[in-house]
Amino acid sequence: MTIPPSPGSVEIALSRRTHERIGGRRTDAAWLEEVWADPATRVLVLADGRFPVVEDADGAASVAWRRPEAAPDGLRLLLGEQDGVVHVAVVTEEQPDGRPTDPGGAAAWETLRGVGARLRAADAGLVVHAVALSEWHRAHRYCPRCASPLRAADGGHLLQCTGCGRPQFPRTDPAVIMLVTDGDRALLGRQAAWPPGRYSTLAGFVEPGESLEDAVRREVMEEVGVEIGEVSYIGNQPWPFPASLMVGFFARAETTDIDVDGDEIEDARWFTREDLESLAREGTVVLPGGFSISRALVEAWYGDPLPGTW
Repeated sequence: MTIPPSPGSVEIALSRRTHERIGGRRTDAAWLEEVWADPATRVLVLADGRFPVVEDADGAASVAWRRPEAAPDGLRLLLGEQDGVVHVAVVTEEQPDGRPTDPGGAAAWETLRGVGARLRAADAGLVVHAVALSEWHRAHRYCPRCASPLRAADGGHLLQCTGCGRPQFPRTDPAVIMLVTDGDRALLGRQAAWPPGRYSTLAGFVEPGESLEDAVRREVMEEVGVEIGEVSYIGNQPWPFPASLMVGFFARAETTDIDVDGDEIEDARWFTREDLESLAREGTVVLPGGFSISRALVEAWYGDPLPGTW
């Protein structure tokens, strides 16, 4: 029988607390200008969802932070403070020269999806914060009440309507992601659009007026026709693609017959630990990437790291 891990006991990569958000400073326009004039400030440049990284000797990747004078023009987003240093993101339309001032050397422009599994923990939380904010700005240009243009304020954490004055704050959509087990087996599914062999945990958005636990039970029933009993919270992860909070659970199956919906899920299978390890090692089954909460849930059930990612 599988005993769910206790909340907080599973390490989830993008949930690490890496910086102080110093929200009280966002409305201090004079201080924000001082920060931008300070050469100690570090700037992340975001262009169409990409940012410059440098490869480290140990195979990890680090953000190629710049000094303010080396950053292009663009929307400035106050991220916060890390080790006494203020970090800011600049969102620009076009990718600038890939040779950063800090640190030296050529940089490659990457997406968070592409480099997330190798990104230094100290950088990952700042990048997630920046990407989530930039996606919100990209998708919210006009007031939903009067359709007037929105103007950024408060270090990029507020959009003020230029017509009716109504403020708009960043939105996060809650979604549940769950590893369904029947004790000795785990249920994984795949979407038709995925390359052959890709399998992952089930997931779905929470509907209005619905609890997280009921969303788990509904999504599993809708997607694979399995009835769920006990639902145990494990942890959560911000997922800025574009603006979700993935809330992770273990879900205990009361029935085991599978009836896929054929819409969101093309196929679903029960895996024993031995099956999953063997198939992942030979590449027949390809599991989610190492920085996803899906991977964390699967490996928490399995008990060790598993080979293969996508």
